[in-house]
Amino acid sequence: MTLSDTYDTQGYASPIDVMPADEAAALHARLEQIEHSRGGRLSNVLNSKAHLLMPFLWDVVQDPRILDPVRAVLGDDVLCWGSSFFSKDPGSDDDVPLHQDCTVWGLTEPVGLTAWLALSPSTAETGCMRMQPGSHKTVQKHVIRNHPSSMLPLGEELQQDVQDDDMVLCPLDPGQMSIHHVLTVHGSLPNRSQDIRRVGFAIRYIPGHVAQVGDSKGYATLVSGRDHGTYELEHKPEADFAPEALRRHQRIIAASARRVIGQAAQLENERA
Repeated sequence: MTLSDTYDTQGYASPIDVMPADEAAALHARLEQIEHSRGGRLSNVLNSKAHLLMPFLWDVVQDPRILDPVRAVLGDDVLCWGSSFFSKDPGSDDDVPLHQDCTVWGLTEPVGLTAWLALSPSTAETGCMRMQPGSHKTVQKHVIRNHPSSMLPLGEELQQDVQDDDMVLCPLDPGQMSIHHVLTVHGSLPNRSQDIRRVGFAIRYIPGHVAQVGDSKGYATLVSGRDHGTYELEHKPEADFAPEALRRHQRIIAASARRVIGQAAQLENERA
């Protein structure tokens, strides 16, 4: 069975070899160096669309080793809709409740995927991703619960419970990635290790023809193929946190936040 066959059937494919472990370790070290220089951890705002602030991440989202599997399922015309780090410290209660990614994205159709690149060991002990095979065929109801441990900025999660037996763990070695459909039910449990920080870089990709709902265009990065005119195209940062890049980023994140908060409010209204 090919990667695209597995993805079409299961809603995800994992593991996929992307880069040597030492290259992933170098990316991890670069992140920690930047975090140390900025007080220990990237803020939620700076972590959102992080590739627009750090040139090395701009290069990661355009890496052919990542894009080749992405193009195999989305086609040649691809946009990067977003990116962010998911980091769990050893022994923390941080988790990711079960959810479908595109619930608050406001896309014109639920087509796209998340590529999750492991920069440190992502295991059952450290809180690796877990997926529900075949769940990408149906849009499911969500609610905003905002559990204190949730790593999702808006605190969304599935309304109904899913049995643990229905979930499949997706462990990854550093340098490997998984890809999952924007409707695949997934999440992750806390990091129960004593000395391993679990770090992954999540990259959101959509086909070029998929747009945002509403009257205004969103912002995205063209990473492959041709521009369909669906988004205002983003630009590579001049240097880490360059002043002009920060100004562009602030404008883009403010517009994106208004859109996803509006989607979250719609969820709350539906629940009421």
